[in-house]
Amino acid sequence: MRRILIATVLAFFLVSTWTAAQSSQDSPKPGEPVKAADDYSGMYSFLRDGEFVQVTVEDQGKVTGFVSRYGDLDSDKGAFLDHFFKTGKLDGHKLNFMTETVHGVRFEFRGTIDRGPGKNPGDEAYYVLNGTLTEYATDASKKVSSKSREVSFKQFPQDMTPAPEKRD
Repeated sequence: MRRILIATVLAFFLVSTWTAAQSSQDSPKPGEPVKAADDYSGMYSFLRDGEFVQVTVEDQGKVTGFVSRYGDLDSDKGAFLDHFFKTGKLDGHKLNFMTETVHGVRFEFRGTIDRGPGKNPGDEAYYVLNGTLTEYATDASKKVSSKSREVSFKQFPQDMTPAPEKRD
């Protein structure tokens, strides 16, 4: 009887140790790519304060969203311009999107989505978009110029408070 008790305790200990090791291996560390199953739809910072990227991951790696930014031209300076995604794709942890052209400007992003320094889902920078952003500008004579830069867009914090209960 004593052997059965010891064997049971030992088996329980081994299973609980193995389970704890598996769960610690499954959680991504900051800077690591996230799994495609992770939900990282949400708002991310963009180039300047007040500007943002809205990313929505849909079925089978399709990505929709938009870039909301301040205009730079004399005719739109200070106005919010929304550049909706023309194309968007998620392949594993690789994220690519291209926006529609608005006022002669469009954007293309090629990069990854990684775990950031945020500790819990909903924290600021829980996910970070890292990659190359290329801005294409078309002038009045239809000449297109491009400017590429390395970027890191942090996810905005999400309100994690539960919705208030309905009253009858």
